[in-house]
Amino acid sequence: MLALPHELRMRMSVTRRTLLMAGSGGLLISQAQAASTQAQNAPKPVASGDALRIAMPAFASNPFFPADGLGDNGIDMELAHGIAAQLGVEPVFDRSAATFDGMVNLVSSGQADLAIGKLSRTLQRGRSIVYSRPYAMLRQGLIANRLNLARIAQGKPPEQIIRDFAGDLGVIEGSSFATYAPTTFPHAQIQRFASWDLIIDAIRNGTIDMAYRDDFEIKKLMVDDPSMTVVARSITLTDKVDTIAVGVRPDNPHLAAFVDLYLDLARGQQVLNTDEIIARYRQGSKA
Repeated sequence: MLALPHELRMRMSVTRRTLLMAGSGGLLISQAQAASTQAQNAPKPVASGDALRIAMPAFASNPFFPADGLGDNGIDMELAHGIAAQLGVEPVFDRSAATFDGMVNLVSSGQADLAIGKLSRTLQRGRSIVYSRPYAMLRQGLIANRLNLARIAQGKPPEQIIRDFAGDLGVIEGSSFATYAPTTFPHAQIQRFASWDLIIDAIRNGTIDMAYRDDFEIKKLMVDDPSMTVVARSITLTDKVDTIAVGVRPDNPHLAAFVDLYLDLARGQQVLNTDEIIARYRQGSKA
């Protein structure tokens, strides 16, 4: 075998190294391009283009959200705008729902991406939508007509007759409390109303004995109309909670995870309670 001159061997070694380096560089560029393409094609949390479609009821529930067309102030409005901003999209509100369940239906049918509107978590709703972690935790409560309650109690402490209550109990149609009521008060005669205002009228005139809602709405009523304490009294169910969360369409787990991440990072894992929300309501009432 002939030995190659030293100079020729050196040239061939340099050429091989050059080719290897060029090949490695080309591989790195190819990998970077592939990664960039994958990132561009990766699923996005929002499936409806440049807009985040948010279902919110048409009516007002201060200080969470105003009635349709009356501005964008409130706890839930701020939450909706904050999530959309972090996603880099515009929030588009669907205010067609006349009830809380109607808002859930918009999300479960794919007509909205999120439901944000003082939405209580229930097992029944959880069968059709995904919930975020709670951002508010309230207590369940009752407001009772004083005369009717005294007649039913017959001298017993009201708390003693609550669990076996068999009178007329008002709830808002399409609300979480319409779902809770048959289980929490199995002996009660459930009366469903189209609005909270109609329920309060029924409490005032004694048409129903008690109404069932969260303790925040009951305390807010007393703030707005102190004369209610003459005809009614409130009862807080300390062992029953009402957790408020964001509803997410079930076919977008990425968006559901993003909402939880937003609540953890942007809002510092804050969970509002009744007293904090009442303070926010009082502040808004004075403005």
